[in-house]
Amino acid sequence: MRFIVQSPLLLRNLQTISGVLSSNSTLPILENFLFVLKDGSLVVTASDLETTMTVNIPLDNDTLGESEEGIVAIPAKKLIESLKTFPDIPLVFSIDSENYSIEISAGEGKYKLSGQNADEFPQIPVLEDTTITEVNSEIIASAISKTMFATGNDELRPVMSGIFCEFTPDDFTFVATDAHKLVRYKRTDAKAENSSSFILPKKPLTQLKNSLQNKDTKVRIEYNSRNAFFSFDNIELVCRLIEGKYPNYEAVIPKENPNRLIVDRLSFLNAIRRVAIFANQSTHQVRMKMNGQEIIMSAEDIDYSNEARERLACTYEGEPMEIGFNSKFLQEMLNNIDNEMITIQMSQPNRAGILVPVDNENKDEDILMLVMPVMLNQ
Repeated sequence: MRFIVQSPLLLRNLQTISGVLSSNSTLPILENFLFVLKDGSLVVTASDLETTMTVNIPLDNDTLGESEEGIVAIPAKKLIESLKTFPDIPLVFSIDSENYSIEISAGEGKYKLSGQNADEFPQIPVLEDTTITEVNSEIIASAISKTMFATGNDELRPVMSGIFCEFTPDDFTFVATDAHKLVRYKRTDAKAENSSSFILPKKPLTQLKNSLQNKDTKVRIEYNSRNAFFSFDNIELVCRLIEGKYPNYEAVIPKENPNRLIVDRLSFLNAIRRVAIFANQSTHQVRMKMNGQEIIMSAEDIDYSNEARERLACTYEGEPMEIGFNSKFLQEMLNNIDNEMITIQMSQPNRAGILVPVDNENKDEDILMLVMPVMLNQ
């Protein structure tokens, strides 16, 4: 088995799939990339059993011969560390199919490492009885970015550790919640033939988001009751879905919210950042007192005699109100809204607040964020 590939091309593609690799896998073979050389292309796979990612690297056919095709598992960490040190030069890989020894020739250097028998590498799942849809990469990347931060980490509630995806003939909806905050991200410029839903884990979503950044391409999504498959450009990703029933998120979104605060997002975010420094480090509570054209934000940490108070201009419609929120949650939400102005809709100090952008420029995007209040210390 022998092939020639440019070092930056190989490194870039390996780094794309390397996030799938697990550092504490019980199967030593999963610390390797699977290299398959066939029909003038190099197909490289990384897997942790739950998520498998594959990249197809076209090669110069002049460097290949009939007898030079093959398959081998190559240590991932050592290979990537080596590739980072090479300049932009062609690398010649020569692999002995008998003992899986690998020799890399780069300029004046020769480097040897031991590969493994690829037979031990797990098979990529074959999906049956699937539903197929296509969606623009920008929609997927945006949906993941704007919802991922709201997912939970509670091992006892695995369904809340992923993103709930609901595809209908009218729109795509992505939902994430950890019971303290919730994000519902809806796109009307993406549709499916039939209605269906599933829960995607965080790890493959992170891989997808990183791979789709700054791309404008179509993503093919294929899924059944157990797995989801994504393919775009020269990349394929297949992952196991999270089993279980997602909470009825619509039921927790308050419908009647007569009190409305409209405020400049960036000014509000920066004020929260400043005030939050002085808040209690376990509750991160920031108190908001709203009345007319101003909001007074305050925080204190009694144990250390820390205190902050700041006045901010706003538009407030409703009864005078005082409510407390976790400043970390508010900052995460405000960082994931792009609009200049935002509205916070509230009903009572012990009911959830809803953040929505004002005059969203993208008419196909509907984003709603919900945050539970923190009990105020009197």
